[in-house]
Amino acid sequence: MVSAYALFTHPFPTPSFFDSPFPYPLPPTAHISHSLLSTFHNHQWSSLPTLAKTPRPDPNPLLTQLGFRPNLQCSSSPITADIGTVFSLLQAVGIDDKEAKVLLNKNPVLSFTSLDCLRARIECFNSVGLDGLVLSNLITKCPNLLTAEEIGPFLSFVRHDLAGKIEPGQLRKLFRAADVRFLVGFDEKVGLLLRRGVSDEKIVDVLNKVNLYKALCLKSVEDIDTTITFLNRFGGIDLIVRRPSLLNYDLETQLAPRVEFLTEVSGGDENATGVLLGKLPAILSYTVDHTKGHVELLRSFAGLSDEQIFKILLVFPNVVSASRERKMRPRIKFLKECGLSSNDIYKFLIKAPLFLGLSFEDNLAYKLVFLVKIGYRYRTRDMAAAIGSATRTSSDNLQRVIELFLSYGFSCADIVVMSRRHPQILQYSHGALEKKMEYLINEMGREIGELLAFPAFLGYKLDDRIKARYEVKRKILGEGMSLNKLLTVSSESFTPKTPAYVIDLNVE
Repeated sequence: MVSAYALFTHPFPTPSFFDSPFPYPLPPTAHISHSLLSTFHNHQWSSLPTLAKTPRPDPNPLLTQLGFRPNLQCSSSPITADIGTVFSLLQAVGIDDKEAKVLLNKNPVLSFTSLDCLRARIECFNSVGLDGLVLSNLITKCPNLLTAEEIGPFLSFVRHDLAGKIEPGQLRKLFRAADVRFLVGFDEKVGLLLRRGVSDEKIVDVLNKVNLYKALCLKSVEDIDTTITFLNRFGGIDLIVRRPSLLNYDLETQLAPRVEFLTEVSGGDENATGVLLGKLPAILSYTVDHTKGHVELLRSFAGLSDEQIFKILLVFPNVVSASRERKMRPRIKFLKECGLSSNDIYKFLIKAPLFLGLSFEDNLAYKLVFLVKIGYRYRTRDMAAAIGSATRTSSDNLQRVIELFLSYGFSCADIVVMSRRHPQILQYSHGALEKKMEYLINEMGREIGELLAFPAFLGYKLDDRIKARYEVKRKILGEGMSLNKLLTVSSESFTPKTPAYVIDLNVE
């Protein structure tokens, strides 16, 4: 039996090999000169002889003894290796004798194919990351992978033009799903994507994130071009680069109806629809019926208009991924029980859209407990405002904020008073709050209790607003100034312009 090492170190074919009826690309190794590779790449496949042009040879007696019965009419050059050598080659790939026997029955051309040709094809698969058990399983399930002439140009394109960067998993899925005839023209379709704006740096990423069979093999160049042209009205090739799986969808039955429905909700504003798609291209992965169900719930149950719904989509496109019955309906019901009208619900969701998407068990439940413990009454407008702010922070940060206020001497009732006046204090980082409170006490010499009257102090930037203004006004007014007046006046009023009558003596 021929060893695996001997099989894979056999010299590669000479240029005369291209006169055979089985033209397969050869891997660029040390055995092949650059001129030979050039000859191969420039070779015209259409001019090569086909299987049907050569008479079928007599069956090999060894094949008959092994139970092989050819059932396909094929043609080839004379057999160059006995069946034992072919079996040894398949065994080296990981295919046992039993599987090899079945394989030869399914694809009789294998037994009439040059050993060098088979070895070269296997090397090509290895060069793009398909080897070992993966390759043996592929060959077993798709016997024509070793002999189909469409495979050669495809593997050559992947290896050379795409630098072998297509993930082996992608290629495995493609070979398992696709009829090899659909690989023809793959390079032309990739070239179209490049011409239409996908950069060289992004093309491999796009190809690794699509269903290659659906996105490229089953679609013609014209189909792909038409899809890109349609999407150009809403973001074009950038949408595909950010969400390559859009290429998987059919334009007429999937993409176009989904875009048209969103445009309808926007009031026919294609520019606004483009903004929405730019924020979340994945929204086009949902069917029209799915998205329509979410829109209808917001219309009928929350009482929102299409204009309001579309604005919510612009703020939080992922609302379409929230479960209607498990998340959206009960939470809208909660807001109604808190006394919010349809317009109030709209304002709430614009400010806190995550309320519809966060997990109840792992997120909202903890925050509701904290709020109830410090004194908020359940199902009140104050509770709704507080939970709205709390959705913008983690449960851990909310707990630390409450503990920080308590450590500075505030009571739970004080925290409720401050958060009613300025609900955002519940969502600020506890570390940033502590720095502002320390500056208020230690640098400004103020009482911490002043925050009860003006909790919005905690919302201004420490360096850019609080420190900067305090240092300016302290030189003019001293330290006895109102926090409200210090921070709330506009920049124009705080720093008045130089009067026009002041003359700059340095001007010539």
